[in-house]
Amino acid sequence: MVISDEKYVLFTTFRKSGEAVSSPVWIAGLADGTAGFTSDLNVGKVKRVRNTPRVTLQACSFGGKPKPGSAVIEATAAVKLGEEAEAIRRAIHRKYWVTTRLLATAALVRKILRRPPVDGCAIQLTLG
Repeated sequence: MVISDEKYVLFTTFRKSGEAVSSPVWIAGLADGTAGFTSDLNVGKVKRVRNTPRVTLQACSFGGKPKPGSAVIEATAAVKLGEEAEAIRRAIHRKYWVTTRLLATAALVRKILRRPPVDGCAIQLTLG
């Protein structure tokens, strides 16, 4: 099984000090052999990727518990914005279409309540 076939992966970034910080994310494979996921723009993992593109991935549960026997995979991450992020957004939507529709509904409610929208981005992962 390829890591992008997993439902959730533990995405580990590294602080400038070298300390690892992990969080579970969705992941989808892309036609060019890379993988990716979407994120809010102003979160710690995005800031850390901008500072240090070296990351690791490991199959995990919804809560971030690594799957027994799953391998840790080295990867390089890059933050993508605007049009560069569209292929990743489409891949995530295809794989997680029910959940992405629920999130779109939540965004609409947020707009109706006149709350500021959350800026989004995508993280592209080059494996290996």
